Amino acid sequence: MFKILKNLKKTWISVVIIVILLCIQAWTDLTLPDYTSKIVNEGIQPIVEGGKAQSNYILITGIKMIGIALLSMSCAVAIMFLSSRVAANLGRTLREKVFKKVLCFTRKEFMEFSTASLITRTTNDVQQIQMLITMLFRTIVYAPIMGIGAFIRVLTNSNNSMAWVIGAAIACIIAIVLVLFIIAMPRFKKLQELVDRLNLVSREILTGLPVIRAFNTEKKEEERFDNANTNLMKTNKFVNRTMSIMMPALMFVMNSVMLLIVWVGAGKVDEGIMQVGDIMAFIQYTMHIVISFLVISMISIMLPRAAVSARRINEVLETEASIKDKEETKEFVEDKKGYVEFKNVSFRYPDADTEILEDITFTAKPGETTALIGSTGSGKSTVVNLIPRFYDVTGGELLIDGVNIKDVAQKELRSRIGFVPQRGVLFSGTIESNIKYGNNTMSDEQMKKAAEIAQATDFIERKEKGFNSEIAQGGNNVSGGQKQRLSIARALAIDPEIIVFDDSFSALDFKTDSKLREELSKQTKGKTVIIVAQRISTILNADQIIVLDEGKIVGKGTHKELMQNCEEYKEIAMSQLSEDELS
Repeated sequence: MFKILKNLKKTWISVVIIVILLCIQAWTDLTLPDYTSKIVNEGIQPIVEGGKAQSNYILITGIKMIGIALLSMSCAVAIMFLSSRVAANLGRTLREKVFKKVLCFTRKEFMEFSTASLITRTTNDVQQIQMLITMLFRTIVYAPIMGIGAFIRVLTNSNNSMAWVIGAAIACIIAIVLVLFIIAMPRFKKLQELVDRLNLVSREILTGLPVIRAFNTEKKEEERFDNANTNLMKTNKFVNRTMSIMMPALMFVMNSVMLLIVWVGAGKVDEGIMQVGDIMAFIQYTMHIVISFLVISMISIMLPRAAVSARRINEVLETEASIKDKEETKEFVEDKKGYVEFKNVSFRYPDADTEILEDITFTAKPGETTALIGSTGSGKSTVVNLIPRFYDVTGGELLIDGVNIKDVAQKELRSRIGFVPQRGVLFSGTIESNIKYGNNTMSDEQMKKAAEIAQATDFIERKEKGFNSEIAQGGNNVSGGQKQRLSIARALAIDPEIIVFDDSFSALDFKTDSKLREELSKQTKGKTVIIVAQRISTILNADQIIVLDEGKIVGKGTHKELMQNCEEYKEIAMSQLSEDELS
């Protein structure tokens, strides 16, 4: 929690004002019992003793009390307003920090934190902190001031101290809170984990709804969701039932203390040791002390859950990205612009025991098309994912424009690469906003040219609003082939020097595939093109074909060369095309 509270530095002026207002309110609340005692002892008590009531004294003192009460109310309103503002600002700061941190994460970090968990930490956990901060100053700061101040007033103002009554009340309250705290604390951590689990199951079911319907497994998924939901409900009920015992128990202690004070105080008044006004003041001071502990006890309901949330947020903020820029970065060598060089590259996934790639060595040159092909699981996509540094090579060197990619800034590296992923990803917005995603300032002509090369113009123009047509979240309102073409157009629109296609033609029909490759060859002259493909027809005319098998290069050359000297390539080719087509 202390690490989280450090983020209040931006609102320190508001925090200082709140503390000042709290001190003023505490002073007003501690002053009122004195006035109550004076009204009774000096204004009303003379009637009991056979004298006259001091009406003027009662009126003047009453007006003073009203003024003090109004001041206290004004401070309370201002405190709550500023507290809410500080809490909202802290919530925004935490969400911003977590989100920026997550943007820096590599796939290694995403394996440690599930997507559902990261969403929960950014929303639900931050909300728990925000709720706590809203009440923090009224409880953690104000309550101790009131409790200590009232205790000092009791010791100094009472003729005969009954501090032992207060001590007994405080001991009972602490005992109740500690017992409930020990019982409930472990469940608070589990509660957040169960929220994660529920989010994870919900996300999987909603994302995989077409598959669920196709296999008629709705009942099974309903049971899976019900299990996650029921576990969360049971834990919530246990925590709420445990904490619901607290308030009645504490109210019982408070009312018992009041009875005890009246009973003990009455005896002292009868003995002439104390006055009635002193007893009333003592009751009010005691109530301030007990209520202060009650308020602190109430916050103990929120504090454990907020502490768990703070720990979960800190886990994200304190996790260092495995891929980050060096303090001093190098510049690219312009004489080697467009060169992609793999030099004895090997790679293993985090926590893996064996190498996924071994001794990968080849050079992709500008003006040429380099293709990668191989069986499923041979490491094709892993090779191209190393180029934009989605992963770091674990052995050897990967050079782009003559510089090791570990020595350059990631932003500069990726600005030179147009990457089309295996699974096309579109964002909610319009076709125009998706194509211009890499550069919002590009001209409409540049956007339309990219769409034309990607063979996307035909279906875009058939839409009523053309490039202004809406794209639903995840691109759910366009087909797989249309999604791939828009992804290709987005990569081409930024005019990169290196274009990487990670099996990005798989959803295209042969006719569209052929036209797209023809346009690419015309429009990408002088650029480095790297293609991962499953179809032989897609890479027949590539300048260099790399054949992979179990993470190793088993063939390298043109189509004709590989048909003669690479059995693996020949086997793949013969399984897809006839001899006439291959010749």
